[in-house]
Amino acid sequence: MSRLMHVASGPYAPPVPVRELTAVSADGARLHVEVHGADGAPAVVLSHGWSCSTAFWAAQIRDLAADHRVIAYDQRGHGRSPANPVCSADALADDLEAVLAATLAPGEKAVLAGHSMGGMTLMAAAGRDRFREHAGAVLLCSTGSSRLVAESLVVPMRAGRSRTWLTRKVLGSKAPLGPVTPVARRILKYATMGPGSAPGMVEACARIVHACPRKVRYAWSHVLDTLDLDHRVRELSMPAAVVVGTADRMTPVVHARSLVAALPHCVGSTELPGLGHMTPVEAPALIATRIRELVSAYIGSQRIQQKEGA
Repeated sequence: MSRLMHVASGPYAPPVPVRELTAVSADGARLHVEVHGADGAPAVVLSHGWSCSTAFWAAQIRDLAADHRVIAYDQRGHGRSPANPVCSADALADDLEAVLAATLAPGEKAVLAGHSMGGMTLMAAAGRDRFREHAGAVLLCSTGSSRLVAESLVVPMRAGRSRTWLTRKVLGSKAPLGPVTPVARRILKYATMGPGSAPGMVEACARIVHACPRKVRYAWSHVLDTLDLDHRVRELSMPAAVVVGTADRMTPVVHARSLVAALPHCVGSTELPGLGHMTPVEAPALIATRIRELVSAYIGSQRIQQKEGA
């Protein structure tokens, strides 16, 4: 996908990677991967959400690449990763394993951060050997493990069958999103961002989301509708931190609190007042700081131990 689909300047403009590569998943799906920062620096892997792309992490990449090796990839069908007929939670886990194998040395630990469907990707991969080999710590941003449609607050109605039915129709619509217009920006801001989101944040998110192919958005909406990863959350045995905005309509605070209660080794929970679903864009410095804290606590110390034992 052309970078012209994203903002061209400012903190949300995608930085130029040091190198690009293609990872090949278990079923042959090809995944666009970017590497930023210096070889040998502590590794961070970023997994974006539904209808987004590597551009979603632009602010974190620019911040962290100064002293980390930042790996970001496009989920299948998103960004510059070609569409694939297979869309499932297992496919997300397969894809993440392929990226880890293509970018990390055997036994190398990294902090893995996932936003929305990217967080669900980490949950889906929790029991996989390669994930356990490389995941030194994880950050779950604005995500949930089940009941995504039933708990959504996008449709302003009392919880129940009617709201769930209408939410399913809205989120699973086949309608094209069309160009990024003032009306489109207002709709996206209402559904996915906090009321105080700056125009630049809204513009960046709108361009990314509207660039997602309609068929890809529709196919993955069905996966999210029936997703149930509650059992996988309990397999995330490595240190895990959770971040959510209190105004998140897509994955409301109830999801984050459920994750905190279920995680075997939760090392932090942050609820951001007034922020919506797009926390890496709405609170770019805070998300980068949380990642840095996890690297310092759980990756940096390991690297020192490895050098001492060399």
